[in-house]
Amino acid sequence: MVAIILGWNPRLGNDWNYEAVIEQVAETGQFLERWNIGRHRKIQPGNQAWLLLQGEGQHGRGLIGHGVVMSESYEAPQRTEPKSSARYVSVSFDAVLPLGSQIPSSVLTSEVPDVAWNTFRGSGRSLPAESEPGLQRLWREHGPAASEPCRIVPGTYPEEAVSRIDTNRYERDPEARRVCLAFHGTSCAACSFSFEVSYGDIGKDYIHVHHVVPVSQLGGNYRLDPIADLVPLCANCHAMAHRGVGNPRTVAELRRAIAAAGHLPGQILDDRALTAQDDAHRILEQH
Repeated sequence: MVAIILGWNPRLGNDWNYEAVIEQVAETGQFLERWNIGRHRKIQPGNQAWLLLQGEGQHGRGLIGHGVVMSESYEAPQRTEPKSSARYVSVSFDAVLPLGSQIPSSVLTSEVPDVAWNTFRGSGRSLPAESEPGLQRLWREHGPAASEPCRIVPGTYPEEAVSRIDTNRYERDPEARRVCLAFHGTSCAACSFSFEVSYGDIGKDYIHVHHVVPVSQLGGNYRLDPIADLVPLCANCHAMAHRGVGNPRTVAELRRAIAAAGHLPGQILDDRALTAQDDAHRILEQH
């Protein structure tokens, strides 16, 4: 399947909190974002997307991320100029490098010479098919190390046995996760979704653990309270907690958003249920 190159110039009005992007990818394995693709319209869901750092900033040019296109292209208002629209696709970024750690354009030019990496502009251009194997090899060699999946195994701690835990790697501490889920359970704290209820045995004991305070804001000597500082969230709610904000949304904010959208926590509504809700709203408005 065709791969595309997405350009990112931090100086051109981009509102990304890139540190938050790196953190979310590390925690959840993805960061969903819409991306301006200019005039390119042949991009399809499933296309690989390579993120190229552009501009002449202090970090220089280079390959900095990878993702997968999740949608057809669509028109939407531009963030910097809301009165005008642009063409976008939704991209799920699954691997990103810190600024300064990108694969430099000099290496790209040497190993993948079919692309003008030093002068590449814009977004959405297709990567030549003959260049893809070389780019994938470079990414395997220089890209981020593969992270372990966020599978959580709950423990059996009684509430009175829970104590604070000293740790510098909160997102990797299985004991902190274990204590969190022993107290809170394995259903999503925002929408009540249960992987075990929905998927049976294969979903048993699976849930993401969300840091109420972002990991990047915790000092090295912080004493983590796994009950107060951690909360279980499903993958969808975890993504929405971080999407588009520097400080994550609270569980209460997520619940309000779900309620405002008309969904009942923990349920998937089919067309008949949605129609019934609309009918109920109309009946209530008449009285």
